[in-house]
Amino acid sequence: AVRLVESGGDSVQAGGSLTLSCAAEGNPYLRYCMGWFRQMPGKEREGLAFIDEDGKTFYADSVKGRFTISHDTAKKTLYLQMNNLKPEDTDMYYCAAARPFTCVALAAKRRLPDYWGQGTQVTVSS
Repeated sequence: AVRLVESGGDSVQAGGSLTLSCAAEGNPYLRYCMGWFRQMPGKEREGLAFIDEDGKTFYADSVKGRFTISHDTAKKTLYLQMNNLKPEDTDMYYCAAARPFTCVALAAKRRLPDYWGQGTQVTVSS
């Protein structure tokens, strides 16, 4: 099993930046597809960015060019650098992990992750 704990959510002005972190506990972390989602109550969950076992990344069109996913494998920590934030980015952000070789399916919305964090709130004001 994998336990995920997000941090870094905050309130910022439009145009600002934030970096979310996700500390992962479990083994083998390196072999999981890791990603970020966001969801507000009553809205559809949106997959934003994923990084696979080889470091290949996948992005949703809504965040491509503004958000960057990365990981520090030594620290078992996943990051989401968010730039040029917009009010419509206001949401609860979730870290997620899925079994190896599933990033393509996750990015294509053909499957859901196997593990979820508790979420961290991002609020962007205009």
